[in-house]
Amino acid sequence: MEILFGLLIIAVGSFCQSSSYVPIKKVREWSWESFWLTQGLFAWLLFPLLGALLAVPAGHSFGELLTADNAFRIWMTILFGALWGVGGLTFGLSMRYLGVALGQSISLGTCAGLGTILGPVMLHLFYPEAGHLEKLTAAVVIGVVVTLVGIAIIGVAGGMKAASLSDEEKQAAVKDFDFPKGIGIALLAGLMSACFNMGLEFGGTLHFAETGELFRTLPGTFFVTLGGFATNAVYCLWQNARNKTFGDYGRRELWANNLLFCALAGGLWYSQFFGLSLGKGFLAASPTLTTFAFCILMALNVTFSNVWGILLKEWKGCSRKTIAVLVIGIAVLIVSTFIPELLK
Repeated sequence: MEILFGLLIIAVGSFCQSSSYVPIKKVREWSWESFWLTQGLFAWLLFPLLGALLAVPAGHSFGELLTADNAFRIWMTILFGALWGVGGLTFGLSMRYLGVALGQSISLGTCAGLGTILGPVMLHLFYPEAGHLEKLTAAVVIGVVVTLVGIAIIGVAGGMKAASLSDEEKQAAVKDFDFPKGIGIALLAGLMSACFNMGLEFGGTLHFAETGELFRTLPGTFFVTLGGFATNAVYCLWQNARNKTFGDYGRRELWANNLLFCALAGGLWYSQFFGLSLGKGFLAASPTLTTFAFCILMALNVTFSNVWGILLKEWKGCSRKTIAVLVIGIAVLIVSTFIPELLK
């Protein structure tokens, strides 16, 4: 029962993340770089910091984690977060050219597979004596493979969509639809986004001994998102200077509306990793599922993003065959979340 409860918590966080792009549509009269940086203040700084503070036991302070013994892990966590930040920037472009459903599917699918596998591998390179490769059991690897199969099927559906729709229909569904360009960007976004889980692996021990299982990964999550915020802030401020859009921040008549929806988007986005931390606390009895949890989160993100894609009519005009292939891909992703537990 605890395992099912843990999976449910992760699923709720995933649904919230997949909904985080809806409030952004309510942001008015700001350039992309202005609202992206503003929602990032909430998604990658404020909410992760508040989450990390939940992991601080009474009588302690968060600053006590900033010790010389933790310095290497902290900086590695921030570094991988900065690399993940590059993935976040290209992730937005993948949705621009492929739409919410297909863009998230390819990017998050690549992220799921590589993040799950490369996290223990990177730790093994630095700490070979700790046996991190033992986390990659046959059940975990098979689960990753099935996840990637589901992503590939959804990619096939995307290719069928591109081939069947007229240019006018593609533009109606996704304004800048460009399948070849979008696929390349989505794969790059997935590769760089996989660094998030590598950061979580390095930051996994950055907690107090008294911290409960539910909150133990939250300080590490904060250091990952801190690195990602740094990357995105540099890029967005450069775009503000380049496009002369610093004036966006001074338009006080827009503050109430835009800050509200940026905060909502940021909170929804962060909830996926808050849910991942809580969910892993309930999965502690299953090391296999704990290792596979990041892949489960990404698979569910893909599933829910495609639900939003359908609701936003991004698949409108596609044949029944194309929709059937899409549904099969989603079904495979759902099944993949249970495979490691069934095979362990």
